Amino acid sequence: MAVTSDSQHTGASPTGPAARRTGPGVGLGTLKRFLVLREGSIIVVTVITLLYFALSTSHFITATNFKTLLPFFAPYAILATGQVFVMINGEIDLSIGGLYLISPFIMEKVFNAGLPLIPALLVTLLICGALGAFNGFVVAVIGISSFVTTLGTLFALDGLTLVISHNTQITPVGTTILGTSTYENIFGAGVYSELFWALGIVLVLQLVLSFTRWGVYTVAVGGNRLGAAEAGISVRLVLIRNFVLCATLAGFVGIIESVRTTSATPDPSGSNDILFQGISAAVIGGTLLQGGAGTVVGALIGALFLGILHDGLVFKGVNANYLDLYLGIAILLAMVINVYVQRVRTGAGRGA
Repeated sequence: MAVTSDSQHTGASPTGPAARRTGPGVGLGTLKRFLVLREGSIIVVTVITLLYFALSTSHFITATNFKTLLPFFAPYAILATGQVFVMINGEIDLSIGGLYLISPFIMEKVFNAGLPLIPALLVTLLICGALGAFNGFVVAVIGISSFVTTLGTLFALDGLTLVISHNTQITPVGTTILGTSTYENIFGAGVYSELFWALGIVLVLQLVLSFTRWGVYTVAVGGNRLGAAEAGISVRLVLIRNFVLCATLAGFVGIIESVRTTSATPDPSGSNDILFQGISAAVIGGTLLQGGAGTVVGALIGALFLGILHDGLVFKGVNANYLDLYLGIAILLAMVINVYVQRVRTGAGRGA
């Protein structure tokens, strides 16, 4: 009888108040599991930042402000998605600033050579991709550091832009041939068209990273190149392919931004700014600089965080000289959080 009673006690499912008990520990456990997600920490930081500016400034949560905010962060999100693939491999591409700067001028030259608009766009993107392939070849085959390689390419492209443009601002091809309808036919109409492009690119590349052989090989090469090579993965091909992707997206952003603003200025300082914003979005979003892990969705959220931070500081009347200071502090805090989350994910929080 006693044995039967013990068996029933140990084998039965808990019922009554004990089974229905929910307390602070359950909520904390759920929060911890959420934060352990690679995008979890930056989502929390972004929401807190949004709430802070919404409560401390007037007219921040308005349709008018969103028309300014959403197009602002979309180009950074697209740049960051390409950077994520390179950074997962433990590399970095600084040339995206130069590609962003030069692509509208390449497209103008190609179009003036006699190609129709859409073929001129495709040829421009192919040229950008070829420059990315050059970066990948130098890094993967010759063995030069990606930092040094792409830094040299960045300076070369900035200088080449000044040469071919004669240091003169141009009106992009897409705004002069058929008027405003040209932009609508190719890139979509409306204030939020770049946002739709960003969301579409992020969705596609997150699926590529998570569910395709390209993504699996990218993560494998970033985590252990020797092991990936021994498993039959072409490490050089993976590296070159990701540099091509990153460069093509940078050129695409340069074109759509110049068409949206109806001007393209050969100003290297502007290219350097968008370069650091794109890399910052990828880093803040949870992509590790040492490689092996990253998230495209996180890069999108990181770009949104930068947009909210910039927009909110402007609303609060912060001196422009302080914007980079706060951006730097935000990146450092995000990296501290990401390092902690990485430690929890890899073993410190196994008992949670």
